[in-house]
Amino acid sequence: MQKDKFDRIINFLLGASWAIVIFGALITFQIFLVLGFALSLFITVIFVVVSLFLILTLDAFVVNRERLDEAKKQTKFLEKIYTKHTK
Repeated sequence: MQKDKFDRIINFLLGASWAIVIFGALITFQIFLVLGFALSLFITVIFVVVSLFLILTLDAFVVNRERLDEAKKQTKFLEKIYTKHTK
C-alpha cells in the first residue's frame, strides 16, 4: 500500500516521540537524582505524562486523517447511489 507524505511524517514523529520518552525519562531521572530520589521520580513521571499526551496528540492526527478518508469514500458511494436512483 502506498503511503503519502503525511503518513510517513506522522509515523516518523511517532517513532521519534517514543524514543524521546524513553531516553528523556532516563536522562531526566539522572539529572534530578542529585536533588533526591523522590523528587527525581516525581519529575520523571511528570515528564512521561506530558510526553505521552503529546504522543496522543500525534495519534489523534492519524485517527482524524483516517476518518476523513472514510468520509470521502462514503460520500463517493452515496453520490453513486444518488445518481443511479435519480435518473
